[in-house]
Amino acid sequence: MHTPVTIIGAGLGGLTLARVLHVHGIPATVYEAEPSPSARTQGGMLDIHDYNGQLALKAAGLMDEFHAIVLEGRQAMRVLDRDGTVLLDKADDGTGGRPEVQRGELRQILLDSLPAGTVRWGHKASSTRALGEGRHEVTFADGTAVVTGLLVGADGAWSRVRPLLSTATPEYAGTSYVETYLFDADTRHPAAAKAVGGGMLIAPAPGKDIFAHRETGDTLHTYVALARPQDWFAAIDFTDAAAATARIAREFDGWAPELTALITDGDTAPVLRPQYALPAEHRWDRVTGVTLIGDAAHLAPPNGEGANLAMLDGAELGQALAEHHDDIEAALTEYEQAMFLRSAEDVAFDSAELSEIISGDNAAQRLIDMSTEKGR
Repeated sequence: MHTPVTIIGAGLGGLTLARVLHVHGIPATVYEAEPSPSARTQGGMLDIHDYNGQLALKAAGLMDEFHAIVLEGRQAMRVLDRDGTVLLDKADDGTGGRPEVQRGELRQILLDSLPAGTVRWGHKASSTRALGEGRHEVTFADGTAVVTGLLVGADGAWSRVRPLLSTATPEYAGTSYVETYLFDADTRHPAAAKAVGGGMLIAPAPGKDIFAHRETGDTLHTYVALARPQDWFAAIDFTDAAAATARIAREFDGWAPELTALITDGDTAPVLRPQYALPAEHRWDRVTGVTLIGDAAHLAPPNGEGANLAMLDGAELGQALAEHHDDIEAALTEYEQAMFLRSAEDVAFDSAELSEIISGDNAAQRLIDMSTEKGR
């Protein structure tokens, strides 16, 4: 008999786990802090890799739905120097293994694939505690609680489930992103739109980078990466959009106007997104009846792998529980050992590469080499 699974967090990892469990006839309930599926935007573009994220979608039986939301041409990539010189202009020839989709659309596919009532919205986990014999209690912000024999923390960086397994807490990774959007770019921001091209733009320099994606609806989504201490950002008043924009743009004085326009011409107020990380080899001893997936287990700065790894975690955990339905601990052990190895290798390697792009003197050439190696 299958033990019902309690999942905290309705991100891509938690929903993939719930879907794979459903495919195998294992009941699961997902508790999510957000009040509804549309409570907030779900972020921008994701490249879903053929060696992890797509494997998860295959396990979930959702490849047709995935292909239907792929944005053609978005695997194109341009690398520009700060003066606007094009260092790399790589077209999307359809052979890359990292098709791009909108995160919100991918999440909706997963939600639509689950039985009604699987996700319990408006349940923000506030604390967890062990009750003994592999049972755990989750208390929510509204005072309600649930007791479960199999608890999975899919609740991200500041996981409330993680303390049951580990004393590790995320630490500032040394870099923050400032995010903004340009709408109707081809008509209202043509120079910036031309610089970005049909897919992704990266303009790297030591200690600072501009990343931009072309999304749906003629939208450019910009992330400015700055390797600065948190105190530096704390001195900026992000409630004053114009002043914050001007202060961030000042770090790019002298750059080509088509690049700085991605900051100064933003149609939305700049949003600060500090980046945090867990230790690269974060792991824990087996604790009966509980485990973690995704950022709750292996949080790292953005490196193109986070969502993919979270989905693969969810799929592999779901498959292990299906294969060892009469021995939950064997399933959790099998899953964790594979996940520890994968996350230590992939997260540490890609995070080191990303750090080199953001702070290295040879950032542009390193980025071009990475693109060639990975066949982006």
